[in-house]
Amino acid sequence: MKIKFFSVGGTIDKVYFDALSRYEIGDPNIKDILQIAKVNFDYEIESLFKKDSLDMTEQDRLIVLKAVQDELADKIIITHGTDTMIETAAILSSIKDKVIVLTGAMEPAKFKSSDAVFNLGSAVAAVQILPFGVYLVISGKIFTPDNVQKNRDRKQFEEKM
Repeated sequence: MKIKFFSVGGTIDKVYFDALSRYEIGDPNIKDILQIAKVNFDYEIESLFKKDSLDMTEQDRLIVLKAVQDELADKIIITHGTDTMIETAAILSSIKDKVIVLTGAMEPAKFKSSDAVFNLGSAVAAVQILPFGVYLVISGKIFTPDNVQKNRDRKQFEEKM
């Protein structure tokens, strides 16, 4: 089994940048998280771009779509900014022959208080057991793009009301 990871940026990959307390999106944190966890599966990581999801365009989403379509592995995890991951997941729903899991974090992975490690670990487990389809795995739950919303006040994802 091989899992392909695509990184497109988002808070999960943000790093402290300068004395003005600015954060910028850095290299994917996936490799560090997986190495610390001592995972026992083959994987490959590809960074498509380093963007805040609020800055992602429809063209960016089409790049993600093409990369996933062209990928030979049928188990895909995408680390993504939480603000627009639902929109990206909806575009990916046209792919029927892969398990595609999007995840992210409310705080940078480098923060001890971040949910990044938990969310990535949950995504790794989910991608191995779910049937073909597109899912968001975050906040301790598995969602489909049509039944999820981000609750900014609670800093978590939940089922649509």
